[in-house]
This record gives sequence, structure tokens and C-alpha cells, in this order.
Amino acid sequence: MPRLPLASTLGRLHGRYQDWRYGRVDPQAPIGRQGEQVAARLLRQKGLVVIAESESDRGGEIDVIAADKRTRTMVFVEVKTLRTLRPGHPADRVDANKQTRITRAALRFLKRRNLLGTPCRFDVVAIWWPDGSPQPTKIQHYEHAFEAAGEFDLWS
Repeated sequence: MPRLPLASTLGRLHGRYQDWRYGRVDPQAPIGRQGEQVAARLLRQKGLVVIAESESDRGGEIDVIAADKRTRTMVFVEVKTLRTLRPGHPADRVDANKQTRITRAALRFLKRRNLLGTPCRFDVVAIWWPDGSPQPTKIQHYEHAFEAAGEFDLWS
């Protein structure tokens, strides 16, 4: 077996390390799940710690939950992935009803983990991933995309 030059070997190892460090995208997963994996990678690259992906309970689902160590803030992220190039923005699909469901699920998550009182924010990651493309063509991360929505009793 021929020996590879050291630089080539280190380059391959570094590439694997980068995949491991930020997470991989499963090409066999449904497009929505692939979008969530891409969003989680983006958040890790920005220095956030991803705590959970596809967290769900009877109160709803949150695509990605992360912690921003710099600001000591919990970040609840809704990911919208579009497969088409039709007009329209993926983030427009996070309407008032969706915001209420995400808020309810975030509150239940905080209660389960005894984290009530922890500063939180709600972000949206919009991804354009046309059919046949091996990777997204455009990704936008909107921090503080919306405020907590709905009427919820934080102390019950």
C-alpha cells in the first residue's frame, strides 16, 4: 500500500474532524430533517451548543434547541427548508399559530428541565435547497425572529 504524503493525510483527517465537530448531514434523511441538521451545523459554527434536535412532546415540537454560552441564553430554533425555487420566503411560514406552538413547547421544555427564568430567544433558520442539489443554495439565520407568543401561565 503506497504511503500518502503527510499533508494529504492531515488534510483528510482535518476534514473528518470538521464533520465530526459540527455534525454531518444524512443524505438519506427527509429534506426537513436534512435542513435541521444543516441548521444545527450552522449554530455550532457560530459557537452555540446544540442541546437537542427534533425535541417534541404533547405540547409541540422544536426543531433545534441550543445554548448561547456568551449570553447565557436558551435558543429555540424553527427551521424552514424549501425544496422549490417558487417565490416566497421560508421564514414566512412561521405564522402566529406556529409561533404559539413553539412557545408552548419551549415553556414545557424549560419546566421539565427546571430552567424557568432562564433568558430565551426564538430564532428562525431559512434554508433554500432546490431539488437535485447536493447542498443548500442559501441559508439565513434570523436571531430574535419573534417574541414568545400566546398566553401561558409560567408558574403553573
